[in-house]
Amino acid sequence: MILRNVIRNNMWLVYLSCSVFLSIVSQSNGLGPVIYAINSGGDAHTDSSGIRYERDPLMNKVGTASDYGKQLLIGRVPATDQILYQTERYHHSTFGYDIPISTDGEYVLVLKFSEVYFNAPNMKVFDVVLNGDHTIVSELDIFDRVGRGVAHDEYIPFSVAKGKLFYNEEESDIRGGKIRVEFIKGYKDNPKINAMFVMKGKLDSIPRLAAMPSEPEPDLDEYRDEVEEKMPKNRRPSGPKHPDPYSMDDSSIMLPVFVAIGAFIPLLFCLCKL
Repeated sequence: MILRNVIRNNMWLVYLSCSVFLSIVSQSNGLGPVIYAINSGGDAHTDSSGIRYERDPLMNKVGTASDYGKQLLIGRVPATDQILYQTERYHHSTFGYDIPISTDGEYVLVLKFSEVYFNAPNMKVFDVVLNGDHTIVSELDIFDRVGRGVAHDEYIPFSVAKGKLFYNEEESDIRGGKIRVEFIKGYKDNPKINAMFVMKGKLDSIPRLAAMPSEPEPDLDEYRDEVEEKMPKNRRPSGPKHPDPYSMDDSSIMLPVFVAIGAFIPLLFCLCKL
């Protein structure tokens, strides 16, 4: 009995120490309390911001877990966070997750995506709905947004007050102390999610992905010089050469006049004899 109590007390101390440590990490990064975080299709993971993602609760229950993305190096994220975008859950029908909400306040839902299969836009397109009433992401085409093998996050701020969820001046009832985020099956392949978390706080305290690399604007003067260099000096015009109507010889113009005069003189001579 004494040994059991010692072990129980030590386990409690370990749990308390871990909670304090994670709280310190979150505060040092400016994060609010993370009330829910999962690595869809994968195991538990703590990211570079100190957010602890739990193992996918839908494992072996709904949809398909995939780690197909592990063959890719995901852009915009550090090496320690690659796994969050390399594993995923998809389903041939609409599916979702229930998120417990116990207190009023402001929250931010962060949805993490990465297209690891398709190589073109308009191949996978779907909506995301919050609490059954709010379309928070419409016609999401991950490849069209960022390309293949690149991280893409959606940031969804909402608030909770007196048993209701408020989003963009819309409201819905919270039932059973939980809200639900659903990935809606459309006509373009299957909906999916790589990872997600919900933080209590405001949008400006959420860690953001690195910016997408921008393509430099072309130098028009340099482009014009390159084109002129590639053009041949004595360029041959296309098609047969047409004669210049203004370069005709004057004698060719007067020839009909001379012929008319030559024909009129004999006629005039005959008339004189009469």
